Amino acid sequence: MVGMNWHSLSEFIHMGGYALYVWGSFGVTALLIAGEILLLGARRKKALTLVRRTIKFGKAENDEDAA
Repeated sequence: MVGMNWHSLSEFIHMGGYALYVWGSFGVTALLIAGEILLLGARRKKALTLVRRTIKFGKAENDEDAA
C-alpha cells in the first residue's frame, strides 16, 4: 500500500498514478456545485418576481385558472 507522503509537488499532482480519477472527481464536483449555485440563483429570482407580482396585483398568475 502506498502511503500519503509526497516528496515533491509533482508526486502530489500525480497522486501515485491515480491523478485522473482524483482530479477528475474534484473537477466534476466543482462543476456540479457551481451549476447548483447558478440554478439556485435563477430559482430565487423567479420566486421573488412571482412574490412581487402577487403583492402588486393581489393575485398569482395561476389564480386565473382557478376562476
